[in-house]
Amino acid sequence: MKSLQGHFLVAAPALLDPNFYRSVVLLIKHDEEGAFGLILNRPTENTVGEIWKAAGYESVECSDPIYLGGPVSGPLVAIHRLKEAAEAEVMPGVYFAAHRDKLQLLVGQSSKPFRFFTGYSGWAGGQLESELAAGGWLVARAKRDLLFSTDENLWEQIIRTIGEDLLEKTVKPRHMPQDPSLN
Repeated sequence: MKSLQGHFLVAAPALLDPNFYRSVVLLIKHDEEGAFGLILNRPTENTVGEIWKAAGYESVECSDPIYLGGPVSGPLVAIHRLKEAAEAEVMPGVYFAAHRDKLQLLVGQSSKPFRFFTGYSGWAGGQLESELAAGGWLVARAKRDLLFSTDENLWEQIIRTIGEDLLEKTVKPRHMPQDPSLN
Protein backbone atom coordinates (compact mmCIF):
# COMPACT_ATOMS: atom_id res chain seq x y z
CA MET A 1 0.00 0.00 0.00
CA LYS A 2 1.32 3.41 -0.98
CA SER A 3 0.65 6.09 1.62
CA LEU A 4 -1.24 9.15 0.43
CA GLN A 5 -0.16 11.27 3.40
CA GLY A 6 0.41 14.83 2.21
CA HIS A 7 -1.98 14.42 -0.73
CA PHE A 8 -5.30 16.05 -1.52
CA LEU A 9 -8.37 13.85 -1.66
CA VAL A 10 -10.76 15.67 -3.93
CA ALA A 11 -14.40 14.58 -3.90
CA ALA A 12 -15.29 13.24 -7.33
CA PRO A 13 -18.11 15.18 -8.99
CA ALA A 14 -20.42 12.17 -8.52
CA LEU A 15 -19.76 11.94 -4.74
CA LEU A 16 -23.03 13.23 -3.29
CA ASP A 17 -22.39 12.49 0.41
CA PRO A 18 -23.27 15.86 2.04
CA ASN A 19 -20.31 15.48 4.42
CA PHE A 20 -17.88 15.51 1.52
CA TYR A 21 -19.70 17.05 -1.46
CA ARG A 22 -17.16 19.17 -3.40
CA SER A 23 -14.65 18.88 -0.57
CA VAL A 24 -10.86 18.96 -0.60
CA VAL A 25 -9.28 16.88 2.16
CA LEU A 26 -5.62 17.04 3.17
CA LEU A 27 -4.53 13.58 4.30
CA ILE A 28 -2.62 14.03 7.54
CA LYS A 29 -1.95 10.31 8.02
CA HIS A 30 -2.53 7.25 5.85
CA ASP A 31 -1.32 3.73 6.55
CA GLU A 32 -2.61 0.14 6.87
CA GLU A 33 -4.61 1.08 9.98
CA GLY A 34 -6.61 3.75 8.16
CA ALA A 35 -6.57 7.39 7.18
CA PHE A 36 -7.04 10.74 8.90
CA GLY A 37 -7.60 14.03 7.10
CA LEU A 38 -8.99 17.55 7.32
CA ILE A 39 -11.40 19.25 4.91
CA LEU A 40 -9.76 22.48 3.74
CA ASN A 41 -12.74 24.21 2.16
CA ARG A 42 -15.43 24.23 4.89
CA PRO A 43 -15.03 27.46 6.91
CA THR A 44 -17.46 27.90 9.79
CA GLU A 45 -18.96 31.13 11.12
CA ASN A 46 -16.75 30.92 14.23
CA THR A 47 -13.33 32.53 14.52
CA VAL A 48 -10.22 31.19 16.19
CA GLY A 49 -10.42 34.02 18.75
CA GLU A 50 -14.04 33.19 19.67
CA ILE A 51 -13.39 29.47 20.06
CA TRP A 52 -10.14 30.07 21.93
CA LYS A 53 -11.95 32.26 24.47
CA ALA A 54 -14.94 29.87 24.72
CA ALA A 55 -12.51 27.04 25.53
CA GLY A 56 -11.34 29.04 28.56
CA TYR A 57 -7.96 30.08 27.20
CA GLU A 58 -6.40 33.52 27.34
CA SER A 59 -8.05 35.88 24.86
CA VAL A 60 -6.34 36.21 21.47
CA GLU A 61 -6.92 38.55 18.55
CA CYS A 62 -7.47 36.16 15.65
CA SER A 63 -10.35 36.60 13.23
CA ASP A 64 -9.39 33.62 11.05
CA PRO A 65 -12.29 31.18 10.67
CA ILE A 66 -12.36 27.74 12.24
CA TYR A 67 -12.79 25.08 9.55
CA LEU A 68 -14.96 21.99 9.78
CA GLY A 69 -12.37 19.25 9.29
CA GLY A 70 -14.93 16.51 8.80
CA PRO A 71 -17.94 14.72 10.19
CA VAL A 72 -16.13 13.02 13.10
CA SER A 73 -16.07 14.99 16.37
CA GLY A 74 -12.65 15.72 17.71
CA PRO A 75 -10.45 18.25 19.47
CA LEU A 76 -9.31 21.55 18.06
CA VAL A 77 -6.36 20.84 15.70
CA ALA A 78 -4.27 22.84 13.24
CA ILE A 79 -2.08 22.58 10.20
CA HIS A 80 0.67 25.16 9.98
CA ARG A 81 4.18 26.15 8.86
CA LEU A 82 5.73 26.86 12.32
CA LYS A 83 8.26 24.09 13.03
CA GLU A 84 8.41 24.93 16.77
CA ALA A 85 4.70 24.01 17.07
CA ALA A 86 5.00 20.73 15.16
CA GLU A 87 3.74 17.45 16.53
CA ALA A 88 3.95 15.71 13.16
CA GLU A 89 5.19 16.64 9.71
CA VAL A 90 2.47 16.09 7.10
CA MET A 91 4.69 17.00 4.16
CA PRO A 92 7.93 18.98 3.92
CA GLY A 93 7.41 22.27 5.75
CA VAL A 94 3.77 21.58 6.71
CA TYR A 95 2.97 20.44 10.23
CA PHE A 96 0.09 19.18 12.36
CA ALA A 97 -0.67 20.10 15.99
CA ALA A 98 -3.39 19.20 18.50
CA HIS A 99 -1.92 19.89 21.95
CA ARG A 100 -2.88 23.13 23.67
CA ASP A 101 0.71 24.39 24.14
CA LYS A 102 1.47 23.92 20.43
CA LEU A 103 -1.79 25.61 19.41
CA GLN A 104 -0.98 28.49 21.77
CA LEU A 105 2.29 29.04 19.90
CA LEU A 106 0.34 29.29 16.66
CA VAL A 107 -2.28 31.81 17.77
CA GLY A 108 0.42 33.92 19.41
CA GLN A 109 2.29 34.54 16.15
CA SER A 110 1.35 36.02 12.79
CA SER A 111 4.37 35.42 10.57
CA LYS A 112 3.59 31.83 9.51
CA PRO A 113 0.25 30.67 8.06
CA PHE A 114 -1.97 28.30 10.01
CA ARG A 115 -5.49 26.91 9.86
CA PHE A 116 -7.57 25.60 12.79
CA PHE A 117 -10.14 22.81 12.52
CA THR A 118 -12.86 21.27 14.59
CA GLY A 119 -13.78 17.71 13.67
CA TYR A 120 -11.92 15.50 11.24
CA SER A 121 -12.36 12.98 8.44
CA GLY A 122 -11.44 9.40 9.23
CA TRP A 123 -11.37 6.03 7.48
CA ALA A 124 -10.78 2.56 8.94
CA GLY A 125 -8.09 0.32 7.43
CA GLY A 126 -8.95 -0.41 3.79
CA GLN A 127 -12.02 1.86 3.77
CA LEU A 128 -10.38 4.74 1.88
CA GLU A 129 -8.86 2.31 -0.64
CA SER A 130 -12.37 0.93 -1.31
CA GLU A 131 -13.77 4.43 -1.82
CA LEU A 132 -10.90 5.26 -4.18
CA ALA A 133 -11.50 2.07 -6.18
CA ALA A 134 -15.21 2.94 -6.43
CA GLY A 135 -14.31 6.35 -7.92
CA GLY A 136 -15.48 8.46 -4.98
CA TRP A 137 -12.24 10.40 -4.72
CA LEU A 138 -9.60 11.88 -6.97
CA VAL A 139 -6.04 12.22 -5.68
CA ALA A 140 -3.54 15.02 -6.23
CA ARG A 141 -0.23 15.82 -4.58
CA ALA A 142 -0.88 18.62 -2.09
CA LYS A 143 0.57 22.01 -2.92
CA ARG A 144 1.61 24.23 -0.01
CA ASP A 145 0.32 27.40 -1.66
CA LEU A 146 -3.20 25.91 -1.76
CA LEU A 147 -3.26 24.61 1.84
CA PHE A 148 -3.90 28.02 3.34
CA SER A 149 -5.79 29.51 0.40
CA THR A 150 -9.03 31.32 1.14
CA ASP A 151 -10.20 30.84 -2.44
CA GLU A 152 -13.85 29.76 -2.35
CA ASN A 153 -13.23 27.80 -5.55
CA LEU A 154 -10.52 25.50 -4.16
CA TRP A 155 -12.37 22.35 -5.28
CA GLU A 156 -12.78 23.64 -8.85
CA GLN A 157 -9.18 24.81 -8.97
CA ILE A 158 -7.79 21.40 -7.97
CA ILE A 159 -10.23 19.49 -10.21
CA ARG A 160 -9.03 21.62 -13.14
CA THR A 161 -5.39 20.88 -12.25
CA ILE A 162 -6.10 17.14 -12.10
CA GLY A 163 -7.79 17.34 -15.50
CA GLU A 164 -4.86 19.23 -17.00
CA ASP A 165 -2.40 16.68 -15.59
CA LEU A 166 -4.41 13.81 -17.08
CA LEU A 167 -4.68 15.56 -20.43
CA GLU A 168 -0.95 16.27 -20.51
CA LYS A 169 -0.23 12.55 -19.98
CA THR A 170 -2.64 11.60 -22.78
CA VAL A 171 -1.83 14.27 -25.35
CA LYS A 172 1.83 14.63 -26.20
CA PRO A 173 2.54 18.37 -25.89
CA ARG A 174 5.35 18.29 -28.46
CA HIS A 175 2.75 17.48 -31.13
CA MET A 176 0.37 20.31 -30.24
CA PRO A 177 0.69 23.59 -32.10
CA GLN A 178 0.83 26.79 -30.06
CA ASP A 179 -2.43 27.81 -31.70
CA PRO A 180 -4.73 24.72 -31.96
CA SER A 181 -6.98 26.63 -34.42
CA LEU A 182 -4.22 26.14 -37.02
CA ASN A 183 -5.04 22.40 -37.21
